[in-house]
Amino acid sequence: MDKYNLILSAEKQFAREVTLGVIVQQPLSAWHYLIPGMFIIDFLRRNTAISRYTKHFLFPRKLAMDAAQRLLRDDKKPALDAQIEVEIGNWLKALNLYSQKLAQAQKAAVDVLTDHYLKLLEADGSGYFDLIENAYHSREAYEAHLRKLSLSENEVDRAIIAQLGENERLKEKLLLETQQVELRRNKILEDIF
Repeated sequence: MDKYNLILSAEKQFAREVTLGVIVQQPLSAWHYLIPGMFIIDFLRRNTAISRYTKHFLFPRKLAMDAAQRLLRDDKKPALDAQIEVEIGNWLKALNLYSQKLAQAQKAAVDVLTDHYLKLLEADGSGYFDLIENAYHSREAYEAHLRKLSLSENEVDRAIIAQLGENERLKEKLLLETQQVELRRNKILEDIF
């Protein structure tokens, strides 16, 4: 498998694990235990949640991967940045979430991811963990990247809340996702370093 597909496959698996972790944290209602066949509805709900989260999680990552590949081919960064901004704007408009603040936060997250993927694409290794280890060389360097990425993702979450308004359910969902992302990243950190 080439590095591009290897990295995106690992990101897709990460998104799946985060979604399942969030689902487990949300308790089922009593109806799920009393009505026969509710396990089928629960199964469908889980698959829908996984698909939806993965789609939204991977969009900026695919943009960043494509940008990293194009930078390796010596494409010019200003033209690339302009194209990414247009794609982010179109994506957010399609979701009815567009705001300048959210678009800027998403672009900043894509920039952090682009730098990360560029390092991974330039590193040696046959597996995703090998690429990370060879790209960052130390736990501290990889932790610094994760802190920077978390900060950019938190800005995206704040911009989403600002766009959609104060909503306790949304805040709780974003908090659960953030906690699951952190748990998964810490596990990867432990597995690699």
